[in-house]
Amino acid sequence: MDEPDEALWVRVCAGEEAALGALFDRHEARLFRHARRLLTAREDAKDAVTIAFFELWRKQAAVRLVDGSPLPWLLNTVSNSARNLERSGRRYRALLARTPAAAPAAAPTAQDETGVLAALKRLPAREQSVVVLTVLEGYPERAAAETLGIPLGTVKSRLARAKSKLRDEMTAMEASWV
Repeated sequence: MDEPDEALWVRVCAGEEAALGALFDRHEARLFRHARRLLTAREDAKDAVTIAFFELWRKQAAVRLVDGSPLPWLLNTVSNSARNLERSGRRYRALLARTPAAAPAAAPTAQDETGVLAALKRLPAREQSVVVLTVLEGYPERAAAETLGIPLGTVKSRLARAKSKLRDEMTAMEASWV
């Protein structure tokens, strides 16, 4: 049988985090429904419940149980958190409304004059991903290997092949400029 709230509360006051988790599991759904009635955004309702439980842990000494349960205190704290979240959301939306909108930047229309981007796009996808991660983004080869799920030696060989192909294309391009 489930432990009553009062017994869980004694354990919470003794610093037992598992007891707080048990209280959370027991009351979270009810608190979420309460927060959902007060707030328009689902994520804000989740935040209000989370804040209430953080405050419950932080203010253990000041929490008054009603009929052996912290639920009424939690409901009140969720209501206060919901009001605070709604108020800060209104202030943020008002600030955004007063902020002048920048004129949208025109999309670039010129061709890639250097041809580097075009040469990179002509590489096979496997080699492109290695070049992008290691050369353009600056990740170490080992991190690229982990990200791509391939051995480090494969990253090194693909990178060498890609650099060779890009070098050949750039040399041919430079020769055409003369």
